[in-house]
Amino acid sequence: MKRVYNIDVLRGIVMIIMALDHVRDMLHVTAITQQPTDLNTTTPVLFFTRWITHLCAPTFVFLSGVSAWLSMKRTNDVRASRLFLLKRGLWLILLEFTLVGFGLWFDVHFTLFIFNVIGAIGVGFMVLALLIARSPKTIAILGLCILFLHNLAPLVPGDDHSLFKQLLMPLFSPAAYPLGHGRLFIIGYPPIPWLGIMLLGFAGGRLFELETITAPSCKPQASSNTPLRGSRKQRSLFLRIGIAAIGLFILLRVINVYGDPVRWAQQKNGLFTVLSFINVTKYPPSLQFSLLFLGIMFLIAAAIANVKNKWTELVCVYGKVPLFYFVLHWYLLHPLVFAMVLLQGFKSSEMVFGFNFGRPKSGSGLPLWAIYVVWIAIVTAMYPLCKWYGRYKERNKGKMWVRLL
Repeated sequence: MKRVYNIDVLRGIVMIIMALDHVRDMLHVTAITQQPTDLNTTTPVLFFTRWITHLCAPTFVFLSGVSAWLSMKRTNDVRASRLFLLKRGLWLILLEFTLVGFGLWFDVHFTLFIFNVIGAIGVGFMVLALLIARSPKTIAILGLCILFLHNLAPLVPGDDHSLFKQLLMPLFSPAAYPLGHGRLFIIGYPPIPWLGIMLLGFAGGRLFELETITAPSCKPQASSNTPLRGSRKQRSLFLRIGIAAIGLFILLRVINVYGDPVRWAQQKNGLFTVLSFINVTKYPPSLQFSLLFLGIMFLIAAAIANVKNKWTELVCVYGKVPLFYFVLHWYLLHPLVFAMVLLQGFKSSEMVFGFNFGRPKSGSGLPLWAIYVVWIAIVTAMYPLCKWYGRYKERNKGKMWVRLL
């Protein structure tokens, strides 16, 4: 299947931003003890360092739905598409609890199993496989119902300890379950809210085919800084969708009644009041969170619609191999945690794994400016690896395992 250049660029942007959050989470001096969006303890720079990365997960999940649509449309084989989505979904769930899980924790005892974004996408693909024969309109309605109504789940009557609530709520909100022998299973990305975003991506997949170009490579055309002909309609549509989504977010946020479990409030000054206004809930992704960041995603999509230049060419390299990038960057990042700890004078016996990522209980970490330096270094180091794998993937696209990674 030929790739849609705009999708690769958009995905590449969020993959680059994503690495910033992971570097901060593992290396920042206050990462273990402080929530960067806690307005009682944060700074504006730290807040926005975390806040901007909220764009990544909803964009990645939405574009996974778009890619599923484009794949089905071009093969024109519902049965084959269903089988591929089931295989890919199972593969992603397996990957979540093996290569990704080990890269995240570096714990040979596997004491923590966390169901995160890769697992949520895997479940989404499997559900989408069951719905794939339905019309895009039906899937869009289902996605919108989930998006707008899943915040009502906590209001379902019943005792919190009832079997019904214990089985239902982990589908809608984070949960943790002890597995015995010191092991813990955590649902960080409850599948239902993220499924709604994926279904909307699938239903909206045709928008990314509208007057767009497909490109097997990431090489720019000669007129590198000028939008290509035929992009105006797509850009206008993306712009209107983005503005509408953000406008609805602002309306709901001003009303301050529904769409996010945490209401905004006046703070110690105007800047922190603005931070409170945009400080929406990601776990699970609230309606207001989804509207805001999907709206921003569409604005970015409008800005890059069929634009080809040296910068989009560079970003495209990352966007063509997102899963490869996601898995591998943990294995570049986590050894830096150990190097930091040892260089700061701690002993290996003081390393605490699990939620501490191998850092001591206190005293280790880098200042925020150094986090940005390490982030740029990680992204730079990933470039030749992604470029190599992108070429390998293009030469071997008929192999199933290559399609899955």
